[in-house]
Amino acid sequence: MQLKNDLLIRAAKGEVVERTPVWLMRQAGRILPEYRAVRNSLSGFKELVETPEFAAEVTIQPVDILDVDAAIIFSDILVVPEAMGCTYEMIEKRGPLFPKTIRTEEDLKTLRVADPHEHLNYVLEAIKVTKRALNGRVPLIGFAGAPWTILAYMVEGSGSKTFSHARGMLYTNPRLAHQLLRMITDTTIAYLKAQVEAGANLIQIFDSWAGILSPAHYREFALPYISEICDAINEVPVTVFAKGAFFALEDFSKLNCETIGLDWNMQIAKSRQEIGPNKTLQGNMDPCLLYSSFETIERETKNMLKEFGPHRHIANLGHGVYPDTDPEKVKCFIQTVKEYGSVIRS
Repeated sequence: MQLKNDLLIRAAKGEVVERTPVWLMRQAGRILPEYRAVRNSLSGFKELVETPEFAAEVTIQPVDILDVDAAIIFSDILVVPEAMGCTYEMIEKRGPLFPKTIRTEEDLKTLRVADPHEHLNYVLEAIKVTKRALNGRVPLIGFAGAPWTILAYMVEGSGSKTFSHARGMLYTNPRLAHQLLRMITDTTIAYLKAQVEAGANLIQIFDSWAGILSPAHYREFALPYISEICDAINEVPVTVFAKGAFFALEDFSKLNCETIGLDWNMQIAKSRQEIGPNKTLQGNMDPCLLYSSFETIERETKNMLKEFGPHRHIANLGHGVYPDTDPEKVKCFIQTVKEYGSVIRS
């Protein structure tokens, strides 16, 4: 099916576009009353993720309400460890909790390389339902967590400020870490390829905890596995978003992907210099800007667009939109990108 709005795909590929495309990480979620209504009708987050019709409904809400240039499938990066046999619970106001962690060779034996059609079929079905409902209006983004970030949760057992157990494993048992990363990577490649087959138009890899590793450890335990995923997913454009990994921008220039996501701490001009002219950049407004006045949002958004320039840029925040953000402020950001992102091309 031909897309009515293919700005995001063309920008990712480096083609000339009429204006800067815009979408937001975590755009489908708690900022929207419509999302909360669906969520409150269910037992919790996991039921929403695992029910294709409801996941599709909240995926499409930001397209209808916020007028973004892409939908991103409503899911979670932690569906991958669960599919591998390491289940999680989502605790309200606390985040994910893994009752059982992976810290020994014996623990590793309890895991499998997941078959996406068997263990993650609910996500694939949600993509198919969403694609039918979107009817070509905008592209649909599929995603997965980067192997290091997934390992961090599986070893730590929950979110953490330090991920000391996970980082400690890289020193005390690097062989086990690589074995686990291998299984996660094999699962992730199969999962992302299945997402593309189900209808995803682009893929994003989220390395949420990239920034807590030393540069040396990132180059040993993170980058090679991300690179392998990028090499494997050659059917659609791929974005790599590694939060906090400012030290690896030059390394990212060598990845076989189209787009590199920048967080709000990464300087635009310096990032462009290190990544080079052959990749599209995505980002990178501070999500806290959306707490400010409409005038400030307009001014800072225009400044961001000016600094990125009119080509090879996808406008986004430098991280997911925060749950207590006013949807009207989000609309202001999106509308400013659409209007000013056209002007700077003329």
